[in-house]
Amino acid sequence: MKTKFAASVLSALLYAQGLLGFAGLATVLLRDRAHASELAMGSDMPVGPSLLLVR
Repeated sequence: MKTKFAASVLSALLYAQGLLGFAGLATVLLRDRAHASELAMGSDMPVGPSLLLVR
């Protein structure tokens, strides 16, 4: 009985670790993707005074 309980606890811990690892990987990939799109959008900005500043 104790062996089955230990096996189920170990399975639950491994499953939770897998979910946390997947969430961490997704977070890193999405952060890098958002950062790359910010850099791409920044390069599209015109050089010179802004229209908001020139009134």
